[in-house]
Amino acid sequence: MKELLRSTDPTIMAFASALLQGEDIDCFQVDVNMSILEGGIGIFPRRLMVRVDDHAAAERVMLDNEIPLGR
Repeated sequence: MKELLRSTDPTIMAFASALLQGEDIDCFQVDVNMSILEGGIGIFPRRLMVRVDDHAAAERVMLDNEIPLGR
């Protein structure tokens, strides 16, 4: 797995996941449960991971939809 996207905005993460699923690219969000440790204030970014083989295609999907990759 390789990191594609990093964001503190859960709506961007949901939108990006939906776009990738629409392109048949598997993705997985990590650090989702960090809100328990941070108290829900959104300071720790979530990361969206994709398979290494799908990374280039997934990056194109993000850029085509003007989603900042947040790195």
